[in-house]
Amino acid sequence: MKKTMSFVTLMASTALVAGAASAADVTLTIESWRNDDLALWQEKIIPAFEAANPGIKVEFTPSAPAEYNAVLNSKLDAGSAGDLITCRPFDASLALYDAGHLADLSDLEGMANFSDVAKSAWQTDDGSATFCVPMASVIHGFIYNKEAFEEVGVEVPTTEAEFFAVLDKIKEDGTYIPMAMGTNDQWEAATMGYNNIGPNYWKGEEGRLALIKGEQKLTDPQWVAPYEHLAKWKDYLGDGFEAQTYPDSQNIFTLGRAAIYPAGSWEISGFNAQADFEMGAFKPPVLNAGDTCYISDHTDIAMGLNAASANTEAARTFLDWMGTEEFATIYANALPGFFSLSNHEIAMEDPLAQEFVSWRGECESTIRSTYQILSRGTPNLENETWNASAQVIKGAESPADAGKRLQDGLASWYEPQQ
Repeated sequence: MKKTMSFVTLMASTALVAGAASAADVTLTIESWRNDDLALWQEKIIPAFEAANPGIKVEFTPSAPAEYNAVLNSKLDAGSAGDLITCRPFDASLALYDAGHLADLSDLEGMANFSDVAKSAWQTDDGSATFCVPMASVIHGFIYNKEAFEEVGVEVPTTEAEFFAVLDKIKEDGTYIPMAMGTNDQWEAATMGYNNIGPNYWKGEEGRLALIKGEQKLTDPQWVAPYEHLAKWKDYLGDGFEAQTYPDSQNIFTLGRAAIYPAGSWEISGFNAQADFEMGAFKPPVLNAGDTCYISDHTDIAMGLNAASANTEAARTFLDWMGTEEFATIYANALPGFFSLSNHEIAMEDPLAQEFVSWRGECESTIRSTYQILSRGTPNLENETWNASAQVIKGAESPADAGKRLQDGLASWYEPQQ
């Protein structure tokens, strides 16, 4: 009997210890629209964090991208959202913060590893609160077919004059379409056109912030000049570019029919899988040799803390870890073309991704000019810029008229521009 009681006591004690250990474990849930990244989180990111942080478990539970905003808002309203919220840039996340759904993370130690530009997409307008930890950006430039350049006998251009000389020579050779881009979907004309080459004219953050403050206007020379540049692209985009869609342009380039693709770094993984030729990348050409170069290093994705989370301490531990070199290295190399926004020097395994990210050490970084504050009203400046860029390239609107139309639209609702 005594032996039996000892066994029962032992079992009870073991159960209590196991229960205490179990109770100490915290499970964090991540809300995200990046369902394509599920394997990356499950196989690489989460195991690395959990190994360094025993007692904290993490589950990545993405929604379909198109449904994410609606699903997340429903969960937040119902009190069933996860502890960690993947943040889109600018107004969508700012609205969540203003509604009390995202916590202020300004005092998070890891925030020291991010620049003001990196944090700008997830801050209040006055910069007093930062509510998401920056994860990644995409960089704009041009991807080119190295074999085509060699065959035609052209070098990577660095100035605007060299850029158009290269296009002229490729066109004259006739083997390749000089550049693969259409205007059917419009957004490419603005995203890979105007906001790709534009920062070199308006001097990146200097011009972008001056526009927000009302100190510069879209009719100023530095804002019209990129349209004058874009107007010249018409002769190099191939027959029928007006009806050419975004997937059409991707196919034309990856099938080896075009020499240059005005690009965002998000294309890297897809192009690596589809193209059977060696690719390189070059940054937007400057006007004159020796000019300071500016690149659109556009803030794309971040992570915030659900203000209603019951696991705040563990969630902040995870968010702090996201500011480390370890997280940046894992994420950036698993998704080449989505670059860490931290100040850490991350060696990229993919050579094309490494070429893009190397420009950060050569140029000043900025973000797309229309994304912060300036597209909150009607007409929406971002969408209007899509249309204006496409019309200018097609020759349907002059650069000066495009600038005036955009300025008039912005001034109609945005007080600093009135």
